[in-house]
Amino acid sequence: MTQRPRKHSLTLKGHRTSVSLEDDFWYAFKQIADDANIPLNVLAARIDADRGLDTGLATAIRLYVLRHFRDAAARGPSAE
Repeated sequence: MTQRPRKHSLTLKGHRTSVSLEDDFWYAFKQIADDANIPLNVLAARIDADRGLDTGLATAIRLYVLRHFRDAAARGPSAE
């Protein structure tokens, strides 16, 4: 299955910017922010602050989403 990245708007440091992400990454990114009960732009700002100068924001978001769900899978099902 091929999915082309689409542009999505964010606000970082008071300025509008856009990132090109595949829908699956965008929706997972939004889910992480919703689950943490923080605005999407706040999560994006945290990722932006932690990324290296040689890593683009879209790549940093993809890696963050991957690590988030990989770590969740390693923890196993949560006790309810």
